[in-house]
Amino acid sequence: MELRQLRYFVVLAEELHFRRAAERLFISTPTLSQQIKVLEREMGGALLSRDPRVELTAAGEVLFRTGKEVLRSVDAAVRETRRASAAGAPVLRFGLLNGVPPWLPSRIEQLLLPGTRMVLTGGTTADQVRLLDDDEVDLALVRAPVTLPDRFAQQPVARDELGVLMSSAHPLADSAEIDPADLTDQELILFARESAAGLHDELLRALRDRGAHVRLSDSAMGHAQMLAVLPLRPDVVGLSSSRVADRPGLIWRPLRGGPLVVTYAAIWRMPIRNPAVRALVDVLVADTDWRATADRA
Repeated sequence: MELRQLRYFVVLAEELHFRRAAERLFISTPTLSQQIKVLEREMGGALLSRDPRVELTAAGEVLFRTGKEVLRSVDAAVRETRRASAAGAPVLRFGLLNGVPPWLPSRIEQLLLPGTRMVLTGGTTADQVRLLDDDEVDLALVRAPVTLPDRFAQQPVARDELGVLMSSAHPLADSAEIDPADLTDQELILFARESAAGLHDELLRALRDRGAHVRLSDSAMGHAQMLAVLPLRPDVVGLSSSRVADRPGLIWRPLRGGPLVVTYAAIWRMPIRNPAVRALVDVLVADTDWRATADRA
């Protein structure tokens, strides 16, 4: 049994509702259900009944009671160990967002206290929220808008401007810019909604508001995978910044009426106990000149 699975079960036992528990854990409901089934196989029997509503079995009650104690002990051990480690050189555990503009992490690293060591953990927006909530990172980057627990704080740190990316053989590739109406009925490849639900919904809403009634593709993938697929699919389009405009087999075009804007935000837990996080947050919140420079990078 993994600690992650135990955390999943304890949250589900508290909520007794798969959707609410999945939302607290920042994972999808099918993922939670699958992990609980894996745990039940490991335990050798049912931990809960599902019909007509979720209830703990006798075995589930035992695991819920003892599991909470295990997690409390693990969390205490981690806190004490990190407190001891903090006596040496300061460490910032940084949640590195997948596909973030390459200049942004290095720009943030320049703002750290002298001698601070940055430890990186990659992942999607949903991954970073979960990592921060599990105290596995101290500060993370996400794509906004994003729904966060009340104990989190966030600060916008940069923006990215998106246009249309497509195969060089796409019928719209010869256009100097793309009229949003021309995207109507075009198949659009986006990232999986569960990886950044707020941004996923915001992009589709912004396209609809401009008259681009696209068809969302059944194929969901990250940016790197999309770059590999688009040259082979002249019948679909994607969204990207102009950083990939020179990729072989691809064409990037701006949207008429202005770009779609993606906001990157730094998120952290409150209260802040790590001095390295405090120093970095003070700069991110107060230094508007830095944010303006970041937007132009």
